[in-house]
Amino acid sequence: MIDLRSDTLTRPDEDMRKAIASAEVGDDVYGEDPTTNLLQEKIASYFGKESALFVPSGTMSNQLCLKVLTSPGDEIIADADAHIFYYETAAPAIISNVQIKTISSKLGFPDLNDIKRAIRPNIYYFPKTSVICVENTHNRHGGTIAPIEYIQKLRDLADSYKIKLHLDGARIWNAIAETGIDGASYAKYFDTISICLSKGLGAPIGSLVVSSNEYIEKARHWRKILGGGMRQVGILAAAGLYAFENNLQRLKIDHENARLFASLISEIEHINVDMARIQTNIVRFELTASINPLDFIKKCKKNGLLLSHFDGQIIRAVFYLEITSDQVRSAAEIIQYVLQSP
Repeated sequence: MIDLRSDTLTRPDEDMRKAIASAEVGDDVYGEDPTTNLLQEKIASYFGKESALFVPSGTMSNQLCLKVLTSPGDEIIADADAHIFYYETAAPAIISNVQIKTISSKLGFPDLNDIKRAIRPNIYYFPKTSVICVENTHNRHGGTIAPIEYIQKLRDLADSYKIKLHLDGARIWNAIAETGIDGASYAKYFDTISICLSKGLGAPIGSLVVSSNEYIEKARHWRKILGGGMRQVGILAAAGLYAFENNLQRLKIDHENARLFASLISEIEHINVDMARIQTNIVRFELTASINPLDFIKKCKKNGLLLSHFDGQIIRAVFYLEITSDQVRSAAEIIQYVLQSP
């Protein structure tokens, strides 16, 4: 079975398993797990921030960031397809008691003028706009990369209104690998960052909050409240440390496989591919109206290929370190067979 549903399907290889097995551990709630501390120090340094905090999931990481940046009753601004709005089960409303004002965009990064118009005036009957969120790369828009020039201008806009910036960087590694722009050059524009280890980097679990000492201490407090205080978590941090040190540069292979897949399926009848979106490891393609997407998914599965269904006619395929170029070609052949079969 060729599984292209998500890059979260990566599994630890033998070297990563050895790192897990040999990890030096302590009690992280006491701040005494040496492997976790080393991971946090290395990630904070890489992104040019003071501190980092290891947490179980990307959702927790995003929500801790919003919690430390906002007050109850505030409003945050995000793209209409942002992960924090679409996939995190209304957590901002539940945990931080804030609402999200969404803005539609073409590639995942709302026009700056639209963002400016969305910022609330300082009038008592409006919520306070406290945070603008950026997702880079952007999942639902097909792995698109936020241009660094856009981020710079957004920071200037946010500063002029005294608004904080949060980066949902679950796949920031893919942006770094593709553009050659290092982590610190992205991170310097944001007050808080959420980064994930369990997607393209291949660790089995874990994300980190990256920020200032002040925000990390607040995040540590709320991590405990939300049940994220773990004990000998160095066995997991070791996997993340190995992934960070060994798998970052190989993400380019995933991007090459995505481009190969997109080029192959773009020649198949009943499929439309917006090649402008094929920037990293995600391929988002559209089936013509005559094809039932759920039937298409089922037939692909029957023939050995797993894909994800987005809205309407949109299908997603994601490439990661266990997928080979031969599997890419086989996946395209399965799709062609399914679409040509009666």
